[in-house]
Amino acid sequence: MKTVTTDVLEIAFEQWGPDDGAPVVLLHGFPYDVRAFDEVAPVLADAGHRVIAPYLRGFGPTRFLDDATPRSGQQAAIGADLIALLDALDIDRVVLAGFDWGGRAACIVAALRPERVTGLVTVDGYTVQHIASANEPAPPTWEATYWYQYYFHGERGRLGLERNRDELCELLWRNWSPTWNFTPETFAASAPSLHNPDFVDVVIHSYRHRFGLVEGDPRYDALEAALAEAPPIMVPTIVLETGADGVLGGPVDDDRDHFVGPYGQERLDGVGHNVPQQAPREFARAILDLATGS
Repeated sequence: MKTVTTDVLEIAFEQWGPDDGAPVVLLHGFPYDVRAFDEVAPVLADAGHRVIAPYLRGFGPTRFLDDATPRSGQQAAIGADLIALLDALDIDRVVLAGFDWGGRAACIVAALRPERVTGLVTVDGYTVQHIASANEPAPPTWEATYWYQYYFHGERGRLGLERNRDELCELLWRNWSPTWNFTPETFAASAPSLHNPDFVDVVIHSYRHRFGLVEGDPRYDALEAALAEAPPIMVPTIVLETGADGVLGGPVDDDRDHFVGPYGQERLDGVGHNVPQQAPREFARAILDLATGS
C-alpha cells in the first residue's frame, strides 16, 4: 500500500505492475474496497500496465487531513478526489474503470476532464446523478431495491449503519449480486475498509445529498453545477451491462445519448452488481480492449 497527499485527503492506494507502464486506475464502490480488483489487477499488470486502485474517501486507510473538513460523500467530491489523485501521481493520461461509486467518479472525470482520459470502462452506463430530478418516482420494482437509500435518510438508518455495518453491508452484497456465491472469507477481506472512522458520515451524506436533503461542501459547488448539465462523455468507452444486478435501474440503452465518442457495450448475463469480483476476466478484457484500441 502507498499513499499520496492532496488538498483534502491522504489517499491510500494499492499498485501493481511497472512504474513506467501505461496507467490504469480501478475504482471501487460502496460498500466494497480495492479487494474487488484482486483478480483484475494482475492481468493488467502482466500486460505491462501500471495499475492503481485507490481507497475512496471514507474507506480503508484513506484519511481526511483536517478534522474540520466536511465528510462529504457527494458525487463531485468523489470526482474531485480522482482528479487530485491523478495530479498527485503526475498522471496526465489514464484509462479509468469502475463500478458503483467508483464508476460514477470515472464518468465524472471522463466527462469533465476528457483530456486526461484515454478510455473509460463503466458498469451500468452513465452514472452521473441528476440531483434536480432525484425526487421523481421510479417504477415500484426499482424503488423496492433502493430501501437502503431511504433507510439512510433518517437517524434510524445512520445508527443501523454504525452499529450493524458488517451485517448490513454483507446483506447488500448478497442482494445486489444474487448469483455470486462469495464466501464469508471474501466479505471479511473487505470488511475492515468499512470501519474507517469517516465511513458512516461519508456514506450517509452521499445518500442524503443525492436526494437534495442536505447541502454539499461549498468547495465542490462549481463541479456540481457542471454535473447538473449532464455533460456528455466523448472519450472511448465500454459499458458493461449487468444481467443479474439486484439494484434495479433503467437499461443502459437509455444512457446511450450521453456517450458521444467511440462506444462499445457488453451484456454480462448472470453477473450482479460487483462485476470486477464476480467476472474479473470480462472486466479486465474490457480494459485491455480500450488500452490497445482493439
